[in-house]
Order: sequence, then structure tokens, then C-alpha cells
Amino acid sequence: MSDKDLSLMAHLMRRAGFGAPMEELEARAAKGYEATVEELLRPEEQPDLERDIMMRYKTEWVSQAGLEGQQEEWTFRMINTKRPLQEKIALFWHGILPTGHAKCEYPRQQQMELDMFRTVGMGNFRDLLLDLAKDPAMVFYLDNCMSHKRAINENWGRELLELFSLGVGMDGNFNYSEDDVKEAARAFTGWTVTNSVPRYPYGKYEAKFIYDPNDHDNDSKTFLGETGNLNGKDIINITVKQPGAARFIARHMYNYFVADEPQVPAWKDTPPRDPGAIKILEDEYFRSNYDITSMLRVLFNSDFFKKARFTKIKSPAETVIGTIRLVGDYTFPKPGLDALTLNIRYMGQDLLNPPTVEGWHTGREWIDSGTLVERINFTADQVGNANHPGIKAIIKRVGGNGGTLTPEQLVDGCLENLGSYQMAQETQTQLIELAGSEGEIRTDSERFPSQVTAMLQSIVATTEYLFA
Repeated sequence: MSDKDLSLMAHLMRRAGFGAPMEELEARAAKGYEATVEELLRPEEQPDLERDIMMRYKTEWVSQAGLEGQQEEWTFRMINTKRPLQEKIALFWHGILPTGHAKCEYPRQQQMELDMFRTVGMGNFRDLLLDLAKDPAMVFYLDNCMSHKRAINENWGRELLELFSLGVGMDGNFNYSEDDVKEAARAFTGWTVTNSVPRYPYGKYEAKFIYDPNDHDNDSKTFLGETGNLNGKDIINITVKQPGAARFIARHMYNYFVADEPQVPAWKDTPPRDPGAIKILEDEYFRSNYDITSMLRVLFNSDFFKKARFTKIKSPAETVIGTIRLVGDYTFPKPGLDALTLNIRYMGQDLLNPPTVEGWHTGREWIDSGTLVERINFTADQVGNANHPGIKAIIKRVGGNGGTLTPEQLVDGCLENLGSYQMAQETQTQLIELAGSEGEIRTDSERFPSQVTAMLQSIVATTEYLFA
């Protein structure tokens, strides 16, 4: 497959980022597919957003004391980042290793957690779990600050195994036992946080992780077949070398970047959609010593990824961010960003406030009668606005060198500029008939911009456009 295949590049940028306008796709295609993958995998080589400049426009982001302001800032970052995979990975881990505003000591702790995902989320899985175990937001969220050597709280130990690293089971077998949960919880006693300083007179200071040796259970423990005076680091070291950990990460990656998988609760007794692809990712997990970037490199360069176009329903965040990047709006924090951000919530994904510690169910569970209406209304409103810079560019591109377009040319031009979308034959026929019903399509007429935007609106209202 050619490195300059714009359709393939559009596919990569939808999955490794939040989509891209045609100008960016052409520039990346000129570099080549594999070179683009390597660039995405090295986000530190691209400029970061300048937060101090952002704060001049949105002073409510400074204190990070409320949910909505933090959601706005993250939305702005996802729209404008030059490091798309870094933000996509932060969203990936937030859905797997979540904390929630509904149970949060201090909202800024969640922003610190997101920064941790950006920093180590593409590194070693063992290091990520270790940092997570020391993350004040997580320690508070799963009550490990309430777990003591003479009064064990099992929340963190249980979720570490069930939702954060192994999953309940694979291939019909369990990955751990109730005794393993209890022993893990004992090993993490003493892993707690300092009290956060009250906000007055200088503003609230965040809590810090601290290890209290006097509150740690030093008795012998047996965890997943290994016995000793195990501490939290030992638990993580033992966990990441299990076959279940490789399967857990591989299936999550496949579900997020490749194609919709069954939901996590079904994984114990439901085989993967593509066992061969999962095996490739599992092998790379162990070969690379649990390195996430190495697994992503294998995934993005694989045939199973390149062939998996439009097999994954976009999340609400992907829908909103991808649309705004396409139309070229909110390139600085102007008024209205708060209302824009709420669209993600209305579509069913309240960022930084997931419904449970399991995060969100994905795939077809994103869609119901209410959220579908929200998606269609939002995307149609945005692509129907001919004043957006990105839509102006699409109108110009579809118009080409002038003259008259056939209905087929109008439809194909709009599909290409939306990211090389493919329609079912019946849908394609209906779109062509709709374009033909509007009369002659002259690129120099006053009606032409509205003809293009009407076609864009019709396309984003299709079932096919729900998929990435």
C-alpha cells in the first residue's frame, strides 16, 4: 500500500489522533506512512501548548478547582495539540485507569494524573502502574489512604487486578483469586497521601504521596504463587509478567485503536475478535519488556490495523474534537468553549467524571436514541457553517478548477475531504440522488457553498459517519 495513500493516512490520524484536515493529511503523506508513525510515537519532539498563554484567555483554568474548567482545558488541548497521540493516549488511560470528579479530594489532582499519563503513558507498563499506585488522585479515589495494616481496605488491590492490569480472566480461566486480592491489599498498606493544605490564605495545595512504614503490613504474603514479605512494588512486578497482563493490554489497545471488541466484563469467556492480532501484541509486550510505544509501533504498522478502516464507533470526545479540528474552529480559547465542551458530556462521556471505576463502555454502547441525536445535531451544525475556515477550504477543494460538477463528483469530493469516508452502496446512491435533486452544480454560482455544506450535513447524518 502506497505511503502516499491519503485514505490510509486519514485512517491513521483518526486512530492515533483526532483526525486531520486535508492539508495536514497531504503534508504527512508526503513524509510517508512509517515516518509519520515514528513522529507520532515521539511526541516530545513536537512543541507543547504554552499553558501560560492559555491562562490569559481563561483565568478560571488557573486554579483547576472545578470540573468544567478542567474539561474545557483538556478539550482545548485535544483540539490544538501538536502531539495528537500523546493526548489520545491520555484519553486511552483515562478510560482504563480512571478517577472521577464525583469522588475527588481536589480537582487539580486529576490534572496531575493526566500529566502523568502524558509523561509515562507511552512508556513501560510496570512504571505506569507504579506511578498510578502513588498517584494522590487514585490513592484517594480507591481509598488506599484508608487502608491500614490492622484494617485493610481492598478497593485498590481489587481494582488493580480486575480493571487496571489483568482482568478477571482469559480463555475461560480466572487470572487471580480472592486471596490474591487480599494479599495485594496488604502489600499496599502504608501507601497513602499527606493531608492537603487548606486553600487560605494562598490557595489550596495538592496532597502528596507518602509511604508510612509504620502502617505497612510486613508479614509474609503469597500473591499469584510467589511468597515473601511483599510490598506494593513487588505486587506490580509480579502482576506485569503474567500472561493475563499481556492479554489485558493487547485487547484494550485493539479495542481503542483498531476495532470494537466485546466489553471488558465479557473478556474472560469471550475470545478476541482477532486472536492473531492479539497474539502479535502480546508477543511484543513481552519482547519489549512491557513497553507501550513498542506495542503501538507494531500495531500501527500492522496489516490488521491498516485494513480496519471504519470498524470502530467514535467516542463522544473523538466526535467533538475531530469535528472541530476539521472545521478549524477554537484555535484559541475564545468564548463558547464551555458550551462546546458540554457536547461531549451530552453525548455520554463526561470527561474526568466516568460513571464508575470501570470507565465507559465503548463501541455500540456509545449510541442510543438520545446521544445519536446529539451527535448528528452537533456535527451537522458545525459542517454546515460555511464561515468556518476548514469548511471554506473544503468548498474550495471540492470546487477544484471551476466549471460544473456532476452529483457523483460533489459526493465524492465531500467524502474525500471529510477523511476519505466510504459509504454503503445504498447510502452512496441516495446521496447522489440528493445532490442531483438540487439542480445544476456550478462552482461559480452563489448556491455552490450551500450545496457543499448541505451535502456535508447529509453525510455526517449517516450511519457510516458514526465510525472511525
